[in-house]
Amino acid sequence: MKILVTGFDPFDREKINPAYEAVKLLPDSICGAEIIKLEIPTVFARCAEAVEQAVERHNPDIVLCVGQAGGRSCISVEKVAINFAEARIPDNEGNQPLDKAIVPDGPAAYFSTLPVKAMVENVRSHGIPANLSYSAGTFVCNDVMYRLLHLAATKYHHIKGGFIHVPYTLEQAVSKPDGTPAWDERAIAKGLEYAIEAVVKKTESSNTAMGTTH
Repeated sequence: MKILVTGFDPFDREKINPAYEAVKLLPDSICGAEIIKLEIPTVFARCAEAVEQAVERHNPDIVLCVGQAGGRSCISVEKVAINFAEARIPDNEGNQPLDKAIVPDGPAAYFSTLPVKAMVENVRSHGIPANLSYSAGTFVCNDVMYRLLHLAATKYHHIKGGFIHVPYTLEQAVSKPDGTPAWDERAIAKGLEYAIEAVVKKTESSNTAMGTTH
C-alpha cells in the first residue's frame, strides 16, 4: 500500500507551516504502508494540481492532505468538504475568491472516504487530543480536500482520500495572543501517524457518536 501525505507551505506571513513540518517527521513506513511526503502550495487550484501530479507519479492507494488550523486545540479529522470558496485573506499568489464554487456544477459536498471515526479514536487512544470536524473552512484546505475527492470520484476511482487539520506549533505561538493553542510538532506528527495507522488497518467505528450540539 502507498499513502501520499501532503502538507502546505507557509502562508499569511508565517515562517513555517505545522502541516508540512509534521509530515516531514513521519516515518517512511507505517504498518507496512509506504509513506510518500509532499509539500504543496497554499494556492487555490494549484494545490490540487500538485496532488494530481503526485498521484500520476506515485499511484498511491490513499491520499491524506494536512493543513494548519490556527486556533484549534487538537488534531481535527475532517468529515466533509464543500463546493465553496471564500477567502478572508489572499492565498500565496494573491487569489482571494468570494462566494465562488470550487468546481462549477460539481456536487455541493463530498465526504471523506477514509475511516474518520477510527482515525480519531486511534489518535485519542494514544493520549493525543483529536476530534471529528464537520467544517474544513472555505480557504485552501477545503479547496484541496474538495478537489481531491472530486478527482477520486471522477478520475482516480481506486483512491481514497481525506484531510486533517492541525494546530499551531510552539514556535508560531510565540507571536500569537496569550492563550493561543499550540503543540510541539513532534506531537502533531505522532497524531498523524496514529491516524494513518487506523487508515492502514481499514477499521471503522460505528458505535461512537462524534456529532456536535451546535
